[in-house]
Amino acid sequence: MMDEFELYDLRVELVAPEGAKIYCGKVGDWFELRGEQLHLPPGQSFSIYSLSSILPLLPAKQRVTHPHDWMTSDAEVACPDPHCPSRLRITRLGKRTFSHADTTAVPLPKESAE
Repeated sequence: MMDEFELYDLRVELVAPEGAKIYCGKVGDWFELRGEQLHLPPGQSFSIYSLSSILPLLPAKQRVTHPHDWMTSDAEVACPDPHCPSRLRITRLGKRTFSHADTTAVPLPKESAE
């Protein structure tokens, strides 16, 4: 039995209207999610409040979804500060293949002998 599955790598970038005053970082700040690991460029930070607003969405955005599903088409999440006009843009990058056995100690169910 193959135990492989695919997830999208994601890039999350802070975007805002030109000239807008923002409070959660700098326009262009970004990180990438590869599997379960966050990767930030050297010397850059990312707001924990902004991160907390998108964390629940990231595992779903990593998975293949139906083309008509809003998780496929919608890519921007509002900053959690109601006075900040920034958005967090989630972009799907290439797919990466993972092994179930390398990502969890829980074994796959045995195939039935029917």
